[in-house]
Amino acid sequence: MLLMQLDTATCYRAVVSKDNRFDGRFFVAVTSTRIYCRPICRVKTPMQKNCRFFPSAAAAEAAGFRPCLRCRPELAPGNAAVDANSRLARAAASLLEHEALNGEGVTVLAQRLGVTDRHLRRVFDGEFGVTPIAFLQTQRLLLAKRLLTDTSLPITQIALASGFNSVRRFNASFHSRYRLNPSGLRKAADRSAPREVLSFDLAYRPPFDWRHFFDFLDRRSIEGVEAVSGGSYRRTVRVAHAGKEHRGCIELAPIVGKAALRVQVSAALAHAVPPVLAGVKQLTDLACNPSEVALALGTLGGETAGVRVPGAFDGFEIAVRAILGQQVSVKAARTLAKRFVAAFGEAIATPWPELASLFPTAARIAECSMADIAALGVVGTRAKSIIALACAVAAGKLQLAPSAPLEATLDGLRDLPGVGEWTAQYIAMRALGWPDAFPHSDLGVMKALGVKSPQAALAASEKWRPWRAYAVMHLWNSLA
Repeated sequence: MLLMQLDTATCYRAVVSKDNRFDGRFFVAVTSTRIYCRPICRVKTPMQKNCRFFPSAAAAEAAGFRPCLRCRPELAPGNAAVDANSRLARAAASLLEHEALNGEGVTVLAQRLGVTDRHLRRVFDGEFGVTPIAFLQTQRLLLAKRLLTDTSLPITQIALASGFNSVRRFNASFHSRYRLNPSGLRKAADRSAPREVLSFDLAYRPPFDWRHFFDFLDRRSIEGVEAVSGGSYRRTVRVAHAGKEHRGCIELAPIVGKAALRVQVSAALAHAVPPVLAGVKQLTDLACNPSEVALALGTLGGETAGVRVPGAFDGFEIAVRAILGQQVSVKAARTLAKRFVAAFGEAIATPWPELASLFPTAARIAECSMADIAALGVVGTRAKSIIALACAVAAGKLQLAPSAPLEATLDGLRDLPGVGEWTAQYIAMRALGWPDAFPHSDLGVMKALGVKSPQAALAASEKWRPWRAYAVMHLWNSLA
């Protein structure tokens, strides 16, 4: 739902109703106060004649509006993208928001996405109403605002973590855009959390079926790497940011009575907050708009509302696990993954005794022999597939993230030995975040549909486009 698809009256009705389904899908700016808000903001509803509507926070700021300190636009959920242009624009936005440009220009960004910079600028402006550079500047400032409000990190660390090369430049940009000094905003920050833990709240559009989501992760959890207990999910993470590798752990838990997820991040990841939060959003599918999905799925959803597609914190990890899971049960795949981590993973100290290992990197597995992996009880052909996958990822020939070009990545996966359509579609579903992925040869999918062949399953899925990955989750849940 882009701004160009909404008229002023429709936007204003959403603001009056404060409907969570519109949160993050547009922003409302008030000309009398020069402040912009999320449509769910609880301040007194402004008069319609004083309202302007923007497709992104960056577009509102480009027009001279400042973010509301109450509803905090930086906390708004994102949007899932299905059509090619929206997916391209949002892939670029994700890279800008969570990886920045590291001194590189838009041309390099376009090259990473496999398009010309002219096409990227046009599509990006059509989706967000601003240039990629303007969007990046807003994201840096909003991240800094979040860190100032939600953490006790020193301002110097916040400036660097937000992508500013110096505190002086950070202070000048913050004051120029928001008419606030960072130290002034810091005085109001909540310092109750211990310094060894950073806490963030990430909003989502309700409903969210947390029971099935956590059950899915629990049945597939790798001992030492992740754990589900007491309504929370914990895992070790390894992220690359600003030319460095950062290691630590996170904990996720829904906040009771609020459409938000509480994320606890270990202090070791303080300098890598953007990619960490990006990984959390991808893992939990926070950009999903459940009302759109429900309309497409119709009666398939039944009484279970808010089903999400569990994503991936590490695309390579999901791809390896997909290969290990070929033609075996979930339990057997989990056992193989445990052995895989025990053999090739790295030890890490964490606050939680159940977390002690990092999943191995592609570079580490690329150095292994087929015999090394087969010794774990992995079939030789799958060991060959895993090594080929690792070599492709380590060499940069294959990127397993939502920002990767979909068709080219799927073709690259299919070219690997032992990777068929089921594996490619499963990876697309979880690592690439493709909402229309459909592993039609999956035995569970065929059983739930009551059909005998993959072709029949594929034909039955047509009515659920472009949200077939969510249909898969409903079908799997029906068998649990």
